[in-house]
Amino acid sequence: MIELHERNETIINLLLDHPEGLHPAEIARQLGVNRSTVSRFANLPACIYQDEQGRWRVDRALLPIEIEFSLDEALAVHLATRMLATRSDRQNPHAASAIHKLSKATARMAPLISRSLRLSAERIEEATLRDDLFRQALETLARAWAESRTVRIWHRSMRTNELVEYILKPYFIEPNAIGQSTYVIGERDPEGDLRTLKIERIERVELLDTRYTIPEDFDATSLLASAWGIWLSDHDPVEIRLRFSSKVARRVCETRWHTSERIDELDDGGLLWTATVAEPREMLPWIRGWGAEVEVLSPPEVRDMLVEELRRLDQLYGIQ
Repeated sequence: MIELHERNETIINLLLDHPEGLHPAEIARQLGVNRSTVSRFANLPACIYQDEQGRWRVDRALLPIEIEFSLDEALAVHLATRMLATRSDRQNPHAASAIHKLSKATARMAPLISRSLRLSAERIEEATLRDDLFRQALETLARAWAESRTVRIWHRSMRTNELVEYILKPYFIEPNAIGQSTYVIGERDPEGDLRTLKIERIERVELLDTRYTIPEDFDATSLLASAWGIWLSDHDPVEIRLRFSSKVARRVCETRWHTSERIDELDDGGLLWTATVAEPREMLPWIRGWGAEVEVLSPPEVRDMLVEELRRLDQLYGIQ
């Protein structure tokens, strides 16, 4: 049994190194056995299949992942799953299944954490919004990303409501807790520019056979470092300066809201909060949430947006 497990693990690793697949003769050479021996292999794992050209490949969607957790690591997973469960409004059976497995894996070591994981999985299963298009798009994009394959995407534009077709090379998939949404970042073909597309607006994804390579200098963490959430911009990041009142100063300091933020205390107990953000407009919902306890000092266009919004609110509520 051990030899069988080791053989299958060797074959899986070999095929993972050759995503284009290998013919049995090539596998035999790599393993140092006769081709007839490879042809007689039985009890191969379900993730190994033979394509139309007779090459063996690995279906990454069926490839099991074995992992062990320490107690502190299990707690970290609990925190991550709670964030997922409370900030996602769509049913995600794959997320729920994964968390159920984590719950079982930690049952003996940490039964209370295990129970919490199970409840998080059940919450995801019971999410009221069932979106099959989103689930199918996410599944296809995950496969494309894992196998470095391009996709054809039909994406509904928020601005024009038109259905726009893209050929995309997926580089990264990023959640956005603010909008309870998920985005795919990738290179558009043949234009070559990076696009960020909201997966909830994707109505169809077609997996293509064309392969791609993510540039070595691509770093999603660095790319999104100046973003407030997910928005990227063609122009340089913009400095935004906010004055917070003393009433909320402590609360502002309790959280690091952006990687570039700088906080200076003011004589009246308030704060001067400064950050460099890719697209300040993305911050507007957060700024509105502080109400009259925050004033936008710069940039002028963001301040003007809020002033105009106050005028509309005045007309809406008839404030005298």
